[in-house]
Amino acid sequence: MKRILTGDNTTGKLHLGHYVGSLENRVKLQDEYETFIVLADMHSFAYPKYVENPEVINASAKEVLLDNLAVGLNPDNVTFFPESAVPEIYELATILSMLVTHNRALRNPTIKEEIKDKNLGDNYSLGFINFPLLQVADILSVQADLVPVGEDQLPHLELTNEVVRRFNQVYGNTLKEIEGKVGRVKRLVGIDGNVKMTKSLNNAIYLSDFAQEVEKKVMSMYTDPTRIHPTDPGHIEGNPVFIYLDAFGTEEDNAQINEYKNRYMIGKVRDIEVKKYLAQVLNNFLDPIRKRRVQFESQPGLVKKILKEGTQKTRAEAQKTLEEVKKAMKLNYFE
Repeated sequence: MKRILTGDNTTGKLHLGHYVGSLENRVKLQDEYETFIVLADMHSFAYPKYVENPEVINASAKEVLLDNLAVGLNPDNVTFFPESAVPEIYELATILSMLVTHNRALRNPTIKEEIKDKNLGDNYSLGFINFPLLQVADILSVQADLVPVGEDQLPHLELTNEVVRRFNQVYGNTLKEIEGKVGRVKRLVGIDGNVKMTKSLNNAIYLSDFAQEVEKKVMSMYTDPTRIHPTDPGHIEGNPVFIYLDAFGTEEDNAQINEYKNRYMIGKVRDIEVKKYLAQVLNNFLDPIRKRRVQFESQPGLVKKILKEGTQKTRAEAQKTLEEVKKAMKLNYFE
């Protein structure tokens, strides 16, 4: 069976953008692929504001695991592990970093975007520049075939394949290239109209938000800035409210959504009416996720067992990969 590896930074709970970007594909593919989910806690330390707040990362790792379980990933079939608990990944990352120039690391567009979005200036660590290599090692440690990701993570996958090709060229055919699978919504806009929903901009609806929180956030959503009065014709394209309706509405909702679109474009419906309907659609979508989350929250022993067993399995696979890599590099001194 082919393998998936993907995961999440442990810097807070997961939101709707994570769902349409990657989580949805994880759930759909979990029976077709042997799936590994990394809780990327060491990645999280790459951001300056978390370096002195390890308790946030620790708590977030548990929240991220619960979110993955809540959307429908089956722990009997899916392997979860914290990145920091698999030291073989660090060793593999160190080895692979020898094949990547410093300039190549800095050219990563996702790194550039992160520096800009988070106003890091030049206040970032060596670990921040290296964390794409750590992600490469995450993927290759279990010899994954497919990586479901958001569009913003594609540069990391390109780097992964560059490293694979370079390693195989120098040391022989040892590692394999991977494919990415982007979600049906490449980047979900934030509730403030920003091009991306993200925790750092406080423009997210979380998978664990209560119904009242969802409604409050929806009612504050950015819509069409050119529409001053309810009777003004409105724009559908680029309007977050309608983007969310298209993303999370069911087939049963399609007729109502289309009616709202038609009325909105001719100025026959108020924003507040459409927003109330969106809140209903989102809460219908989130209700089963919230219920599953509560079920796992009530079983902390089971959650800990899932992580422990997942770590053991991942370490065993990572050790095999590391042995093959070292053998190819003539570093197998004790065989």
